[in-house]
Amino acid sequence: MTAARYDLNIDQGSDFAVEFTISENGVNKNLSAWKARAQLRKEIGSDEKTDFTCDDPTSQGKITVSLSHASTKLLKEGTYKWGLEIYQTENTLVGDVDTKVTRLLQGSVNVNSEVVR
Repeated sequence: MTAARYDLNIDQGSDFAVEFTISENGVNKNLSAWKARAQLRKEIGSDEKTDFTCDDPTSQGKITVSLSHASTKLLKEGTYKWGLEIYQTENTLVGDVDTKVTRLLQGSVNVNSEVVR
């Protein structure tokens, strides 16, 4: 599966959340065996990142990603890149290791500057 493009708009200083429903051939995917993670970066190669909070995916294919107003307040106005992936892990002697990873979404993020402070 190739990651789909989905662009976001985030208002600086506001809570942000969006729910996605992942389906294939019109049928919602059972994602209950997976976890999700999403990140925001000014540039794809940047080491600096902001992690979204991701709810565990559901058996109906729903994933919610969010940022608190405290997190969005730290973002500077401008354009960023973001991505969402699901993954499965296995507990090993060295800790949890990703055994499967699937990129679901990626795109641009426009951060709108806060006026009221």
